[in-house]
Amino acid sequence: MKLAFICIHNSCRSQMAEALARHKAEKMGVDIEVFSAGSDTSKGVNSQAIRLMREIYQIDMKKHYSKLIDSLPQNLDIVVSMGCGVACPSLKSRYYFDFGLKNPSGSYDDEFKKIIQILDYKITA
Repeated sequence: MKLAFICIHNSCRSQMAEALARHKAEKMGVDIEVFSAGSDTSKGVNSQAIRLMREIYQIDMKKHYSKLIDSLPQNLDIVVSMGCGVACPSLKSRYYFDFGLKNPSGSYDDEFKKIIQILDYKITA
């Protein structure tokens, strides 16, 4: 199975979702390929996202980097938008979901933690 999380800059929400989904799949022994990408790229992954994912889940995101939607593999099974209005008609998938999440970039840790908690719930569900 191939799962992709998408947003605008692939620097925060989609990166955390990718890392968390991969982490949970590995812990549960689920065979799944997880990706993330954006309609545009940024200079790097949000440092708060990297720090909080390490603090909360012991997930190391230091090697993550911003990627374009064009870099995603073909024939995705599931595409999940973070809620930023990114429409990707070129992405073919069996299922499409929109998590409807506010971008926490520039917010305090509490706002990031709320988004992380929602991601955890939605990915697990």
